[in-house]
Amino acid sequence: MPDAPRNLHFSTGELARRLEATVASLAVRGLDALVMFRQESMYWLTGYDTFGYVHFQAMVLTADGKLTLLTRSADRLQARFTSVVEDVRIWVDRAGAEPERELAGILQEHGLSGRRVGVEYEAYGLTAAKGKRLEAALDGVVRVEDASFLVSELRAVKSDEEIAYVRRAAELGDAALAAAQARAAAGVFEGDILADMHAAIARGGGDDPANEFILGSGPGALMCRYYTGRRTLSPDDLLTIEHAGVYRHYHAALMRTFVIGREDPRVVAMHAAAHDALLATEAALRPGRPIGEAFDAHARTLDAAGYGHTRLNACGYSLGTTFAPNWMDWPMLFAGQGYEARPGNVFFCHMILFDEAAGLAMTLGRTSLVGATGAEPLSAASLDLVRL
Repeated sequence: MPDAPRNLHFSTGELARRLEATVASLAVRGLDALVMFRQESMYWLTGYDTFGYVHFQAMVLTADGKLTLLTRSADRLQARFTSVVEDVRIWVDRAGAEPERELAGILQEHGLSGRRVGVEYEAYGLTAAKGKRLEAALDGVVRVEDASFLVSELRAVKSDEEIAYVRRAAELGDAALAAAQARAAAGVFEGDILADMHAAIARGGGDDPANEFILGSGPGALMCRYYTGRRTLSPDDLLTIEHAGVYRHYHAALMRTFVIGREDPRVVAMHAAAHDALLATEAALRPGRPIGEAFDAHARTLDAAGYGHTRLNACGYSLGTTFAPNWMDWPMLFAGQGYEARPGNVFFCHMILFDEAAGLAMTLGRTSLVGATGAEPLSAASLDLVRL
């Protein structure tokens, strides 16, 4: 289908640079090929866009830059429409199907018998069961090595084209936050708030997020995971929201806790501590410095304010193009994290205080881009405490 329409979101030059960088990384590690199972890797490298990775799916990149995709028939046209991959192989759904052995055959066809081949084991599509079948199929065919983060390390530094998408995602995140603030009030159903937030992003040309938006009031304000079951806001309440603007699968997250009705002075104090901790964390995201120092700044600030017992053991993570089941990317901000920040990194920093004994919550978070001298917050939303 040489003249078929393509739904590509990156220039051919950009994709060529990514391919060249990945091939170079293979050479540095002494690998003859990489077998990708992470959908993020496939999208970043070729534009291939699907949720078909819930079934067995693999993309092979050889040291000379050849790409081969092994997938199901349902994704054949998807690959043609969204990617630059020309060599698309189909394994057939049937009783006793063994796509892992078909993959082994592709590796042999590419002259890789007995060679060193990296595998993305750290992938949601490669379940433990599939991994066992994969290793059995490749045993004696190639020498397998774990190369789970080879592409992730490259993706962590965003190009100019990617940064443009991240900035648009941040604008959509702000729009969703504004929609939540405009809707939230005593007597309002949580589902209506969520609907307005998602509508703001969809109307702005954005995408579905890689995981559910987190929204909870009452006891749910102390949760930082999605759960089913919606409630109506009480006259005096707290509402915690964690969401992301999403554009071309790039995420820019935000986190807030709104005060509904009566203002508890303890919550005001928690917000002040979270505010100081967020600024300290962002200030520590400096090129050439380990990002574990950002976590240390967060912990030091909150502990000094007397909130050490309420904080979490991580305060953020990289963001980029991610697919379900979550938008968290590598690397994460926690104690001892040695990854050194560099220009082009994008990090979501979240200050989360959950005082279970008092039944109080306060959160504050936003996404920043690391530049030549430090972190640039991408959200234009105020960090002031929201009182409704």
